Amino acid sequence: MPFTPYHFGPSGFVGLTLGKWVDIPVFVLANVVVDVEVLVVSLLGVGRPIHRYAHTLLLGAAVGIIWAVAAYPLRNFFKKIMRILRIPYQTSFGKMLVSGVLGVWLHVVIDAIYHPDVRLFWPAKAIPLYALLTRQQIQTLCLVFFIAAVVLWALAAVSYSKRKIKESANNGKD
Repeated sequence: MPFTPYHFGPSGFVGLTLGKWVDIPVFVLANVVVDVEVLVVSLLGVGRPIHRYAHTLLLGAAVGIIWAVAAYPLRNFFKKIMRILRIPYQTSFGKMLVSGVLGVWLHVVIDAIYHPDVRLFWPAKAIPLYALLTRQQIQTLCLVFFIAAVVLWALAAVSYSKRKIKESANNGKD
């Protein structure tokens, strides 16, 4: 993807859609964490390819697991952020592990369609997904998913607020 923020649309949409089964903050931020590789390769000036080992399914899974382990101590912080965003949040270590891996994999699959240097099935050199869609189509889809994610978030926030108001009213009756 030309810029990591493009990944927020698909990851936000998938995270909100599967929020019962994935840890939304871990899932969404896994899409950022994996691009640390691109940043480091670019800053060190080591040349091409800029998408290397973290941008594979095999080692991307390891990146997702490492991210989940690092994020686990932040779960109470994530809970506070999710409360501010008015999204229900319950997590577990297992849920965070799955979310880290799936979040990285979503990023890698999108990048495998967009960039010719992503070796999804490394160590194999095949690039079976590259140019499956045009760059413009991918960018448009990412933006459409971003809009859909905002709509899902708004619906979830309204539902969350109504539930909290109802809980407050029921607690006042005691």
